[in-house]
Amino acid sequence: MKFLYLFLALLALPYTQLSAQNEPDLLSLLGKDETIDYATASFKTTRVVNGHSIENTAAGVLDIKISHRFSPVRNGIYDMFGLDGATIRIGADYGITDRLMIGFGRNSLEKMLDGFVKYKILRQCSGKKNIPVTLIYVVDAQMRTQKFADDTRENYFSSRLYYSHQVLIGRKFSEGFSLQLMPTLIHRNIVETKADKNDIFAIGAAGRLKLTKRLALTAEYYYVPTGQIVSQPYANSLSLGFDIETGGHVFQFHFSNSRDMTYKGFITETSEDWFFKNETTGKLMGGMRFGFNISRVFTLRKPRIAAE
Repeated sequence: MKFLYLFLALLALPYTQLSAQNEPDLLSLLGKDETIDYATASFKTTRVVNGHSIENTAAGVLDIKISHRFSPVRNGIYDMFGLDGATIRIGADYGITDRLMIGFGRNSLEKMLDGFVKYKILRQCSGKKNIPVTLIYVVDAQMRTQKFADDTRENYFSSRLYYSHQVLIGRKFSEGFSLQLMPTLIHRNIVETKADKNDIFAIGAAGRLKLTKRLALTAEYYYVPTGQIVSQPYANSLSLGFDIETGGHVFQFHFSNSRDMTYKGFITETSEDWFFKNETTGKLMGGMRFGFNISRVFTLRKPRIAAE
């Protein structure tokens, strides 16, 4: 009798295995194993060049950023193609959740302090949910701590403050190509003349083209419609560069006509185009300058793993 039970068990074994193998397929037909596939690594880091990208730092992750912008390269070997002059920013970004991050930085130019809050409203995904774009809102505040040029007049603390509001609308079209649009509003508490606008609207566009597993080409452009900035020369900010990923570091090398790394600076105070003609000499000159960002991440708080 024991041999009969054993024989029947052996006959049932293939059927049991077949049923187990078919179970996921049946569940798939019923739609029970459909998952949400989120787009990841649209950009290598949370900044394209000067402005934000549609990437956030993960929850519990601290991102230390060191950025340099040098003088224009037009003077050649005399000042080592601009390397003799540098503007520096050191900042720290932290992911409170996967959707919410905050950051703080200090700039050598105008001794500027800046801080921001960045929230991911929508995240591009497919599968059970289908959202075609990533949507992010960024609010940024800047404070100039440099001494007032004229301390004999009455100067107000509010004159040191600037505010930025930005919406990022981005999509990862393929494994190698991402694009985003960046409508931006800059508020300046103080302006040079009454003809200048306190509120400056700009529209930006940025993209990333993946060349290899660790190398990508990036571009960033901000257009400021005319009639908003009158009392000072300005040019639209254009930056081109490369992102290089090496483990926990991301190196961003680029050329830009902007030296400032705050929103009010590179959007409203960029003064030279990449190429322009000198009005005095008639010579063609260049306003582009070399710069880089270095990003290093540290995991301060590991994500919780749900109990099975």
